[in-house]
Amino acid sequence: MTPMETGVRILLGLLPVFSFLITLILLDGYKLVRPRWVAVLIAAGALAAALGIELNGAILDHTQIETGWLARIIAPAIEELLKGAVIVFLLLRRRVGFLVDAAIFGFAVGAGFALVENPAYFFALEDRGLALWVVRGFGTAVMHGGVTAIFAMVSKVLADRIGRVRAWTFVPGFVVAWTLHSIFNHFFFSPYVSTVLILAVLPAFFLVVFHVSERSTREWLGVGFDTDAELLELIGEGRVSESRIGAFLEELRQRFPRPTVADMLCLVRLRAELSIRAKGVLLARNAGFTLPPDPEIDDKLIEVAYLEKAIGPTGLLALNPIVNMNDRDLWQINALAR
Repeated sequence: MTPMETGVRILLGLLPVFSFLITLILLDGYKLVRPRWVAVLIAAGALAAALGIELNGAILDHTQIETGWLARIIAPAIEELLKGAVIVFLLLRRRVGFLVDAAIFGFAVGAGFALVENPAYFFALEDRGLALWVVRGFGTAVMHGGVTAIFAMVSKVLADRIGRVRAWTFVPGFVVAWTLHSIFNHFFFSPYVSTVLILAVLPAFFLVVFHVSERSTREWLGVGFDTDAELLELIGEGRVSESRIGAFLEELRQRFPRPTVADMLCLVRLRAELSIRAKGVLLARNAGFTLPPDPEIDDKLIEVAYLEKAIGPTGLLALNPIVNMNDRDLWQINALAR
């Protein structure tokens, strides 16, 4: 086989999944995901693939497990655990703010996985026919991206529902990803039929997810913007005591020292300011504009960290009813910090 033929086959094994990834990024109207992060996640997926190949090879070399059993059950579990570990890290670090982020991050990890796995299989398999690499490119590679994206989205939805990440929030997504991967490897249908099903179902699925996510984002931006603006107006005019927050802070004065309550009010004001700034950035991106960096952001973030330390864990817990510290709100702070 000539180098040109080799290159064409490897390209067929990789071009579809990266084309799909680029399409997902372009569909993100709010430009939530930065290209640098996509590149990092592709590299992380590639590392996961290298580890997976080594682990699967070690199992074959040192156990009596049959190749078919490994390919259908064990390898999908190992590979989804390795890819999923990257998503777990992102969620724990509050780097995933919306469902769209989760979809793109997950697919980027899967694309990175295919970037290593497909060339490795090319040189390991004797069958290097063009049809095989069309199937691996449009089927297997896209499957890797799709199931990891599904794991990320399921985990994100569950974390949002309870307001934070728990260990069990990753279990349903992993089971779904492992099951879909295993079904694909069982070859209940011919590889060609499986590839056609993936190409028919996955794009439609992602279009629905992106539509639902963008509608949810618009609602969150509208409600959150109005609430934060109203709060800042009350604080600025010295009328916070007339509001629900003022009444709540009055109750806290009976349980915390006055300086701590003053810090709490400052934290509420700063978080509202940062929230409005983050939402403004998103709205500008959606309209095709890029806002210049705010020179005061770093100082405000430092002040937030200082106030949180001064208030302490008990005080922050008491503030939860008015300073909602869920993953999406923390994502705003991380987005501004970046």
